[in-house]
Amino acid sequence: MRSGSGQLATARQHLRAAVYLLDWLEEQNLTLPTCRQADLDRWMTSNDVLLRTEAGHFVRWALSQRIARDLSFPAVRWNGPSQAMDDEARWDTARRLLHNDTLKPEDRLAGLLLLLYAQWPATISRLTVDHIEETDGAVRIHLGAVPVELPTPVAELALHQVAVRRSHATLARTDSPWLFPGGQPGRPISAWAMGERLRKLGIRLAEARSTALFQLATELPAAVLARTLGIDITVAVKWQRAAAGDWAAYAAEISRRTTAEQA
Repeated sequence: MRSGSGQLATARQHLRAAVYLLDWLEEQNLTLPTCRQADLDRWMTSNDVLLRTEAGHFVRWALSQRIARDLSFPAVRWNGPSQAMDDEARWDTARRLLHNDTLKPEDRLAGLLLLLYAQWPATISRLTVDHIEETDGAVRIHLGAVPVELPTPVAELALHQVAVRRSHATLARTDSPWLFPGGQPGRPISAWAMGERLRKLGIRLAEARSTALFQLATELPAAVLARTLGIDITVAVKWQRAAAGDWAAYAAEISRRTTAEQA
């Protein structure tokens, strides 16, 4: 059992972490209720953040008390895939969601938005039917300033979910805009509940999102990454630098780092 002095030290660390985060929010003219996932991502990837892991306890407490809303904070910070096989695992899961029609279509769509487009559960949970548009035979989703065209299998799932939601709204005579509604009328699914649904699909949230971001950063300029995925430009730049366009080089660096730590 942890000693009283140890518990006190831990409590002090958590309080300091909360103060550091609140101070940063104030510098950005933000508060916990106005902080959005892009802001939290920017803070978490900053090089001068103190007590990052401990701050997660404060954020999750704020969410439980409904002081903050629709934020995701991984329990353990993850700095990127440990080996190139991580991307293969991501695609294996994505293929399963694309083709396994025994799974709920809405869960398949949500999982693919994380695996392919690096969207946090908090962001997915806030999507509305208006985020999906069909024009000139193409289906696009608005995740950032510039819409992303969805490939056919994902587009079909997106259109199916929009149709289901609009049909439900008509039958229930409610004007609910949410693509993924929650248990309370007129409210979207919570970020926590969305995360649980994705975990039940076998998706490890932080790892899957980081792997997706890493791979996308090898293919797209940081500015495009930010505008299409709705992430902060500083976060996109950080991932661009980490990826450096070369999976093999990054995997080799991880391998060298692991060997050095074990020596």
